[in-house]
Amino acid sequence: MEPFLKVERDGAVVTVTLNRPDERNAITEPSQSREFVDFCAEMTEDRTVRAIILTGAGKAFCAGGNVKQMRDKGGMFAGSPYDQRSAYRTTVQTIGNALYALEVPVVVAINGPAIGLGLDLTCLCDIRIMSETAVVAESYVKLGIIPGGGGAWALPRVIGLARASQMTLTGDAINAQTALDYGLVSEVLAPDALLPRAREIASSIAANPGHATRMAKRLMREGMDMKLPTLLEMAAAYQALAHHTEDHAEAMDAFLDKRKPEFCDR
Repeated sequence: MEPFLKVERDGAVVTVTLNRPDERNAITEPSQSREFVDFCAEMTEDRTVRAIILTGAGKAFCAGGNVKQMRDKGGMFAGSPYDQRSAYRTTVQTIGNALYALEVPVVVAINGPAIGLGLDLTCLCDIRIMSETAVVAESYVKLGIIPGGGGAWALPRVIGLARASQMTLTGDAINAQTALDYGLVSEVLAPDALLPRAREIASSIAANPGHATRMAKRLMREGMDMKLPTLLEMAAAYQALAHHTEDHAEAMDAFLDKRKPEFCDR
């Protein structure tokens, strides 16, 4: 079977596509979670990667978990409560931790429905844009379960507690315009304009020194749970590191010389 993640590279930008269109890119197999974790580690280790685009193949972005397996108590839903707890912790929950730790900025192109875990994944990334025909839902409660993949932590941080509570407790889907109004996504586009726009945004990120965008991303992530004095201490240390990079020197020279910089990821 082909890998779940289809990975393509264009210069400093990597596009990763959830590639099970016949299954609406649902995530339930342990191998899928391992692919995600390994991919995130590889991207962090490769300092020549400056931006990532995440999208789905076919008509859906990600339908979340496999409801048929859930009903039949198969796959990760098999066994005792202890078995199921262990399965969650060692499979789908590892994706959330991996995305949170991923240093490279991620632009999500929500091409179709992002449901349950699918929505949670988008909220753990950095920039979300959405097809005008797509919908998103934090729909766990409609199946009598709770957000199990990190959505209860991520969604309130993205759109605020009141709106996250409404989405989580009703389980109702929202359309692209509502997602834009909520601040869940930054742009809504026609379906055929979605990926080109994602590439534009990713290329704009990748035009900057990778060390700067990676550390800026980490500062924002850590700042969500930090007091200001602690964040400023972290920022001072990061800034000192940034000042001693070759790319910082090149950026200053290029600015003063009024030319395009050439970064070497050092």
